[in-house]
Formats: sequence, structure tokens, C-alpha cells
Amino acid sequence: MRKKIILDRLEQNIESDSAKYRTVSQVKRERIHGILERDRKTRNINIRIREHDLARLKQRAEEEGVPYQTLISSVLHKYVSEKLLDEQDILKSIALLQGKS
Repeated sequence: MRKKIILDRLEQNIESDSAKYRTVSQVKRERIHGILERDRKTRNINIRIREHDLARLKQRAEEEGVPYQTLISSVLHKYVSEKLLDEQDILKSIALLQGKS
């Protein structure tokens, strides 16, 4: 018995547009793989952190269901890529939007 594969909307769009895709040269493919490989590289570092902060990080990581070092790495990545959101800024934005309504 064969299982029917159900595609989500994104996958359906990719399937329907597959004729529009074209292969890339070996040189371009190697360049893309190089970029991706550099992005995947990690480096071990040592950092001094207050015990209380580390304990809270471990607690928050447990609540999120991730290892604490993964949580730290994620927060740092969001900070440097300017994707870390400040709760107070969000609340101010919501208040402004509600005031305009």
C-alpha cells in the first residue's frame, strides 16, 4: 500500500513553479556551498558570566526545552542580526497603535 504524500502550500507552490527553476554552474554551486559552510561554522569561546545570570539562563532554557548554550547562542545571534526584540519597545508600539485606532 502506497502512502499519499500531502504537500503544504509552500511545497505545492514549489512543485507548480518547478519549470521556472534552472540549474546553476558548478562554479556558482561551489560558491553557494562555500557561503553556507562559512555560515555553519561555530567557534568555542569562554565567557565570564554572573552565577545568578547563568542559573536564570539555565532555567529559561529548560522552560524553552533547549540546551542553555543553544539558548545563549540564539540570543547572541538575534542581537547581532538586529532581530532581538525589546519587550518595552513592543509594548510602546502596541500602545501607539491602539491610540491610533
